[in-house]
Amino acid sequence: MTISFDSDFTMTIGGQGVAGASSFDVLNPATEQPIAKAPDCSREQLDQAVASARKAFPGWAATPFAERQKLVTAMAGVLFANAEPLKRLLTAEQGKTLEAAGADVMGGGFWLQQTATLTLPETVNEDSETRRSITRHVPLGVVGAIAPWNFPVLLACFKLGPALLAGNTVVLKPSPFTPLTTLKVGELLRGVLPPGVLNVVSGGDALGPWMTSHPGIDKISFTGSTQTGRKVMASASDSLKRVTLELGGNDAAIVLPDVDVNKVAQELFWAAFGNSGQICIATKRMYVHKDVYEPLKTALVDYARSVKVGDGAQQGTQLGPIQNRPQYQRVVSLIQDAKDKGYSFLMGGLPDEQKGYFVPITILDNPPEDSRIVQEEQFGPVLPLLKFDDVDEAVARANASDYGLGASVWSGDAEKALAIGQRLQAGTVWINETQHLSPLAPFAGHKQSGAGAENGLEGLLEYTATQTITVKKPAAVA
Repeated sequence: MTISFDSDFTMTIGGQGVAGASSFDVLNPATEQPIAKAPDCSREQLDQAVASARKAFPGWAATPFAERQKLVTAMAGVLFANAEPLKRLLTAEQGKTLEAAGADVMGGGFWLQQTATLTLPETVNEDSETRRSITRHVPLGVVGAIAPWNFPVLLACFKLGPALLAGNTVVLKPSPFTPLTTLKVGELLRGVLPPGVLNVVSGGDALGPWMTSHPGIDKISFTGSTQTGRKVMASASDSLKRVTLELGGNDAAIVLPDVDVNKVAQELFWAAFGNSGQICIATKRMYVHKDVYEPLKTALVDYARSVKVGDGAQQGTQLGPIQNRPQYQRVVSLIQDAKDKGYSFLMGGLPDEQKGYFVPITILDNPPEDSRIVQEEQFGPVLPLLKFDDVDEAVARANASDYGLGASVWSGDAEKALAIGQRLQAGTVWINETQHLSPLAPFAGHKQSGAGAENGLEGLLEYTATQTITVKKPAAVA
């Protein structure tokens, strides 16, 4: 596959390439220059995509489960085979390094491949002389999948794998900031799936609300901010659509005094700053015991100074820019607030005037617990280090949040760390690591970090309705 930014990017509707009613520019966040135009889906074209998915649904739902497994696995093969050109396109529109973009694409393939190994359970509730009762799980219909800009391919595959495997058809919408790679994936998959089973549409801010309120869509799966998630849930409620929401986080790390500072400093850095902090499960607050606070902050800053920030397409770059201007402005506003309040900066601060949405790696030294940088999700390369005296205090501070997506505990004693981790109010808790997810293990947010689950059997069941069938047996012959 050869990708030219001058080539047409088309939507996929009913297995065919479709130009948008109009188009919009897609920018490279490292240069702020347009790299291509993406189709802007009209309301009528969305209706066509939904109608196509609804038309394809009966045949896809009736396709044997084993055949659906083979086709989802084949989708993975397409991503693997085209990873090289796709990652270059992804870097250009998203900003992450080529290595990270490759991991995004290959990770999506891995997720599809592993999801295809799951099976839907069938439970026998009763099998007596008088009746047989079974519970099974049936597809919902048309799924509207709304993917974010931080991991466009991987997080789309979080949705595509289970939705399709369960027998649903899909209308997929990538973020308007990163539509190009997803559109190309849709194009590549036209020859793999039956027409209408997977439709890919792109558009501006109006397209998402059109989908969440569309009467022909039976479920919305959304990944994005908590603020937008509330709007998605409200819109979907008009027709009682099923929803899965993977939303924001303000993940806390608790670092105990028995850690080997030199061993964990680099891991803790990447826990917070990977993908320039644009990860929903990145460490957003780091609580460090007073006994190791000084050496750890020194080790973190020393390592951070060795990390190269720049254009993701350039060799040697380790962290790219913030992906888009609105998020860049939000991160800058948090740094400005910290500066205005007189908080202590260990490194970084406000960005220089330059092209691209680059924010320097910024580490703050023990800002107040009620500060914006502690209480809000930054989603950028800014980390507050926070000192604590005892574990009960750290747990209470970590739990004092409207979010509950992920958390981590770091200690030389894994059992002690586990006992602390079990007290944390988060859907996923890691001990001596972070951000490890599996397509075979559920991933869910507590509190305002989401509704429902992704991945694993629980994630697959999110794309089904429960159906119990009871058969009365003929009366026994005397």
